[in-house]
This record gives sequence, C-alpha cells and structure tokens, in this order.
Amino acid sequence: MVGNRARALIIQSRQITGLSPEVIAELVAEVGPLWHERHQAGRASRPRRRAVDAGAKHKLVFVDRLLATLVHLRHGATHDVLACWFGVDHSTITHAIGEVRPLLSERGCTISPGVRLHSLAEVVDYLGASGQTGIIDGTEIRVRRPAAGRKNREKFISGKNKQNAVKSMVVTDADGRLLFCSPAQPASCADITHARQLGLVKLLADGLVVEILADAGYQGLGAQTGGRVVTPPHRKFKKDAPD
Repeated sequence: MVGNRARALIIQSRQITGLSPEVIAELVAEVGPLWHERHQAGRASRPRRRAVDAGAKHKLVFVDRLLATLVHLRHGATHDVLACWFGVDHSTITHAIGEVRPLLSERGCTISPGVRLHSLAEVVDYLGASGQTGIIDGTEIRVRRPAAGRKNREKFISGKNKQNAVKSMVVTDADGRLLFCSPAQPASCADITHARQLGLVKLLADGLVVEILADAGYQGLGAQTGGRVVTPPHRKFKKDAPD
C-alpha cells in the first residue's frame, strides 16, 4: 500500500493520472460507494464458511484502486509494475482494475465514439474518403536471439541494424495519429517486401485516390501504385530528378 505522502503526490501530479485533483475527488465520491456496494453484494451472494468480515482485510483501499486503474489506462503500465509501486500482489492489481474500470465506464469515462479501423483496407479507404495524406514506415524491435536449432533462425537478423529483431509496418495520418500497425515478422524482410505481402499495392491500385508518403525503403511502390506512394528520388536522380 502506498503511503499518504506518495498518494498525495500521485493525485497532485496531473501527468501521472491525466486528471485534476478535483476530478479525482469527484470520482472517489461517486464511484467509491458503488464499488463498496457491489463488493458487499458479491460477498453476500457467495456461500460462506466463515463469519462476515473474518479473514484477510483489503491491502488496497478504494482510492489506491482508482489511482492504479487511472495510471494503467493512461500509461499502459503493466500489472506487475503497479503491484511493485503500490506494494501489493499482482492479483490484487488485476482484481482492482477489473472492478473499477467497469464503474468508470458506466460513469462515462470511456473512449469517445468515432471511426474504428480494423484492417489495412479500412485505413486506405478512410484516408481516401477523408482526403488525408498517409505516412508509412517500418519499425524494428530487438528480440532475444532465437534458440539454437530453431528453423530459419537467421531470418531474425536485421539487414539494417545487424541485430536480432522483429519488424512491423506502421501507418499514420499527417498529424502522426496511429491508424494501423501490422503483425510483427522477422526483421530480415525488406520494408517494400513487407508492404507487398500486406497487400498495400493492390489496395492502393484498386481503391480510392490517396497519397502515401514513405522513405527510400519503399522506392518502387510509386510506379506500382500509379504514383500514390511518394518516395524520395533514387540516388542517381538526386540532381536531375524526373517529374
């Protein structure tokens, strides 16, 4: 359990929870009684072998449960990290977030309704329909060296960084908002090859007119998509680049 001083610092720092102390106080006043009521109802509905209130007491008061949930939602902190921070077990944090998050949702603390893009095809259609410019790039994440004897072990070696990694293709709009992130695959695959495997060429050629900005790793897609993928000119055209 965090101390009073640490709890006060968390509440006062808007960068940690994303909410002002006044809003947190309102949530405690509104959601706290609901959590206590549901918790007591759940205990009363179970067959008991001991007297009421016998057994272990809560190690995490409601305020700390609320703060842990807010930090998890804002920063994506894992349950293990929050457990170390609040001085409780991993399961306690899991139960706390599982209890508090639905209550926040019922109060209206949810993701605002809007466009939901579930595939690369939907992203391309969205960019074309809204007239926005997209940006694509490949990102690599280092991983442990695959175990000896694993099939295709060398495929994880990145040609760029010469390290074991996996790669994903990311699509954003011109404002940098993430629209799509592909499943990861071994990093030896070239960026342009990965884009082709994901079907980007066919989607751009057959879909709405859309402009996609890309780096030199995607040179060649422009000719295959009718100029819809814009890349830097090739080195040999550095001085006199064709129109």
